[in-house]
Amino acid sequence: MTHENQPAFGERLSDYDFDLPEDLIATRPAKPRSSARLLVARGDAILDRGVTDLVSFLNPGDRLILNDTKVIPARLEGYRARGEAQAKIEVTLLAPASEPGQWMALVKPLRKVKDGESIVFGAGLVARIEGRDEGQARLSFNVTGDAFDAALSEAGRMPLPPYIEAKRRADAQDREDYQTVWARELGAVAAPTASLHFDATLLKALAARGVETSHVTLHVGAGTFLPVKVDDVREHRMHAEWGRVSSDAADAIMATRAAGGRVIPVGTTALRLIESAATAPGEIAAWQGATDIFIRPGYEFRIADGLMTNFHLPKSTLMMLVSALMGIERMRAIYAHAIAERYRFFSYGDASLLLPNG
Repeated sequence: MTHENQPAFGERLSDYDFDLPEDLIATRPAKPRSSARLLVARGDAILDRGVTDLVSFLNPGDRLILNDTKVIPARLEGYRARGEAQAKIEVTLLAPASEPGQWMALVKPLRKVKDGESIVFGAGLVARIEGRDEGQARLSFNVTGDAFDAALSEAGRMPLPPYIEAKRRADAQDREDYQTVWARELGAVAAPTASLHFDATLLKALAARGVETSHVTLHVGAGTFLPVKVDDVREHRMHAEWGRVSSDAADAIMATRAAGGRVIPVGTTALRLIESAATAPGEIAAWQGATDIFIRPGYEFRIADGLMTNFHLPKSTLMMLVSALMGIERMRAIYAHAIAERYRFFSYGDASLLLPNG
């Protein structure tokens, strides 16, 4: 690499690092959902509020964009049998493969299973290893469609993020906690976690305020937890995730912009999706497909006017995304404040409302 092409400020992974006390990582969500704390970064101000106060920071005619993906119980425990010998195997489903009825998955330990061998799970579910690619396995299951969904619901458990699973296993309570109240499109293996703060009470208050909502779908993949492995972030390649913006959602967003309202996605997944569907600054159309959009400082936002999101991991692409919205130094100050005030971090933690223009 030539000297002229050396990473500038904002292009090094270390620019997005910070020290987080271990005890600020939330392992359970606030109850009720909307009782979590809300840090509001509005222009140059930082305000400490609660999620129920979100209503007072939104105006009639503003529109929240909500991701309606539904998390599947993607983590399975089973065994591989060779005669009398058995080996315990853990599988985390990642995404449907190109062939019907097949899934790409993480298999641990993959070395204990050969191609062509089967893994037996509960609820009569059996998966055959069809091949492997870059550390992932391609599995074909013995049932498909509704029968597969029913067996997975019985045998699987919620795929909590690694930093929670390291502290405790997913349990029955996570079936409810790690799912949004409006989830309806099966396909995610991670939750759009900013949306976990919403409950019926908050949605009713937002509607009474005149705040509009639109649903979009982005099936969050396990790649959202993959670490960035390059120091020069310009070399990082994002994982692709499938999403859809309906014509109704696109039309509603355009109507909100035309009327002077703000478009505020709830969660980085919803933000990445509407920015992927943008056709020009201030314009969006119906869209469906795989997106690997990588939003980092220097990106010009075309649709989103702000963002409600949780607090993210250091040196993550999501830290780069919020830094693109607010500025790197501004985000450093916001996170320093959040740590000093002991906000709870990551998927089950507290929330922030980022409004770069006040």
